[in-house]
Amino acid sequence: MSVSRAAIAALFLCAALPRPALAQGNLESRGLSAMALAGERVSLLPLTMVVADSAVESDSLYAPWRARAAAVALGDSLIFEAFQTRAPEITWVPPAELRRLARRSPGMMSNPDQMGQAMLRSPKLKRIPDQLGTSLRRMVAIAGGRMVLVPAVVAFNRTPSGQTRAEISLALVDTRRSEVVWRSVAAGESTTPDRALRNALQTVFPE
Repeated sequence: MSVSRAAIAALFLCAALPRPALAQGNLESRGLSAMALAGERVSLLPLTMVVADSAVESDSLYAPWRARAAAVALGDSLIFEAFQTRAPEITWVPPAELRRLARRSPGMMSNPDQMGQAMLRSPKLKRIPDQLGTSLRRMVAIAGGRMVLVPAVVAFNRTPSGQTRAEISLALVDTRRSEVVWRSVAAGESTTPDRALRNALQTVFPE
């Protein structure tokens, strides 16, 4: 099954979800239609950028996120778990599988942790730069499918009420057109970074 232009357009039919003002400008939190991607293979790139304000970073509950490798592993796990649970009709290719494919295909597929995908956190970036676009096309030629979902950055901050707020910037890329066809910043709050991120991820695929 391939993603048609009509199906891609359907990705935008989900209404914007109400949420507080975003720290990253006026980009809205928008639900993604899982049905538009039903039956498709969608590669889920690894998380490469995690940031936190000083109030959160100094909290002992943030300890599992302080080391970059641990933060990436934890973030990848929570993101994949949430998407597989909330959108099982999509065949997800998780970060661990992409890394395995890259190791088996040296010279043919770039390291998925080093493609520079964090640049897609910019809300103004619509066209994918050539180097990243080439890397993504080579990746899906091996992993299968056409679409790639990029968790560009996870940011944690402390709310006035003392809660931890997680914001995750997401971009869905059509690798054939080298375009971002959907983007959102999903947000959630809770007492811990893990729970805040889980709550944010629950808003990506509305029921």
